[in-house]
Amino acid sequence: MDNQHYIMVIAGIIERDSRILIAKRKKNSFSGGKWEFPGGKLEDNETPEACLKRELMEEFGIESEIGDFICSTRHPLNCQTTIDLAVYRVNYVSGKFNLNDHDEIRWIRRSELNQYDFPEADYAVVKRLMEDL
Repeated sequence: MDNQHYIMVIAGIIERDSRILIAKRKKNSFSGGKWEFPGGKLEDNETPEACLKRELMEEFGIESEIGDFICSTRHPLNCQTTIDLAVYRVNYVSGKFNLNDHDEIRWIRRSELNQYDFPEADYAVVKRLMEDL
């Protein structure tokens, strides 16, 4: 009997001027102080693309177009919970980046990704992006 609980998370890779956007989670949040690719949990009856578009509006107040699927990874959080992470390319359309859910954002080069502390679930994505250099 599988008592495993799966959380589907959708994240976006936003690139501008050969740099990728990363965001630092608020200190008092889950994985607080770690850097991440923006996104969030998939809601019932929501497509991954709609989820990511909604999350980017909620987190930053920006309009975006969701592009191609990049990769997915599965990471156990604990004995009962596993994160399924799906990552998509994102085209920034408009809006000023407001920090509603993060303490800081940075635009960094792909080659700098391994210098930041990401949650465990994101490391496969970091590895994939660094391989694409």
